[in-house]
Amino acid sequence: MTYRKQAAAIATVLATIAIASSQGPAHDPGPRSGPAGAGSFYPTLNPTEQAAFTNGISQFVEVEGVPNIPQGSGGLGPGFNSNSCSSCHAQPATLGSSPSPSSPQAPQVNPQMFAAAANGALNFIPAFITPSGPVREARFIRKPDGTPDGGVHNLFSIAGRTDAPGCNMPQPDFSEEMANNNVIFRIPTPLFGLGLVENTADHVFEANLAASAQQRSGLGIGGRFNTSGNDGTITKFGWKAQNKSLTIFAGEAYNVEIGVTNDVMPNERNLVKGCVFNATPEDSHSQPGGSDIDAFVDAMRLSAPPTPAPPTNHTASGQAQFENVGCALCHSETLTTAASFNTGMSHVKYHPFSDFALHHMGTNLADGISQGSAGPDEFRTAPLWGVGQRLFFLHDGRTADLLNAIEQHSSRGSEANAVVRNFNHLSPEQQQAVLDFLRSL
Repeated sequence: MTYRKQAAAIATVLATIAIASSQGPAHDPGPRSGPAGAGSFYPTLNPTEQAAFTNGISQFVEVEGVPNIPQGSGGLGPGFNSNSCSSCHAQPATLGSSPSPSSPQAPQVNPQMFAAAANGALNFIPAFITPSGPVREARFIRKPDGTPDGGVHNLFSIAGRTDAPGCNMPQPDFSEEMANNNVIFRIPTPLFGLGLVENTADHVFEANLAASAQQRSGLGIGGRFNTSGNDGTITKFGWKAQNKSLTIFAGEAYNVEIGVTNDVMPNERNLVKGCVFNATPEDSHSQPGGSDIDAFVDAMRLSAPPTPAPPTNHTASGQAQFENVGCALCHSETLTTAASFNTGMSHVKYHPFSDFALHHMGTNLADGISQGSAGPDEFRTAPLWGVGQRLFFLHDGRTADLLNAIEQHSSRGSEANAVVRNFNHLSPEQQQAVLDFLRSL
């Protein structure tokens, strides 16, 4: 090679390095700006169905009090995590996930901070609930005798509230349990478009999982479904796919998170003398105005899925890399609904980016909790639709950085290890394209 050709070759290499250096390492660009890409009703619904959705949203944002007045709209506590469904599901719109943190441009505070003190309540704020952090629930891994627990332990008590005279129920000692490494957290899952998921037949989920079996096996990826112990059918709602239907999902949350007994869960969880003020169930089909649970289900079932940003050549390249490294083997793009009695929702192809199956996620993400047939390190594949405007990631909200969330998938025993290695072998530009694709969803 002549000196001139050698110099030219070196110059080309240096120019390539300079371009790569100017772009720097891949980084999460952050939540997509602009209007919320979700929060409305499914676009083909008729006026009656639209009205049912709107009524559901109105009940979803209602702040609950302790007295059951008017009938069917009260019953907070005795223990609770917040006092409104929308305080947990608000980002980027009602039915979403954990609300936005405070910022100079849009000052907001974790709504659990306000719920804890509402109406004169005497609650302290656990250290894991912060003004700019995610809404969380706390579960204990073990009971005092060392046997498995796994249940939600409410953060707050109605003690001290002006509408709960005489109640003295204490809060759990979270500091001691944290010191004993006995507390795990969950953040709210987004609820957009769940009517499509609920109305997807089991054979569709099974066929989708079977279609990628050979590719998954080559990367060490398993996958199985959580199922109902009663009828053996696939369950698909919740972090571990522990709930069968939206009705069960809503009824459990209303009772466990807010403390309102209902037709699905009619008994109080905290039967402390002096802290039970209402007859049960506090919310019922038979009460005037109907059931809040039915309204919540209407809101979820009739909601539209998140709308992604228009694709570009760059985000299309990112999706190609997302598929090439193996992410799409669990985060399946497309499923199809069965026939539906809701207008225009029959045989719809939708794009949740999830197989709704359980996968072993390894020691790093394991929470030590079993639900249904899901074991301590198993989680349902989190749907990625709407992730472009999400603020917190993973089951416990441990990170707000999408790149970090990807890396957290890798640890001993995780089915995602080979996929994360493939991602890490991409160039910074290719990794950035993947992140930008995800933030377009």
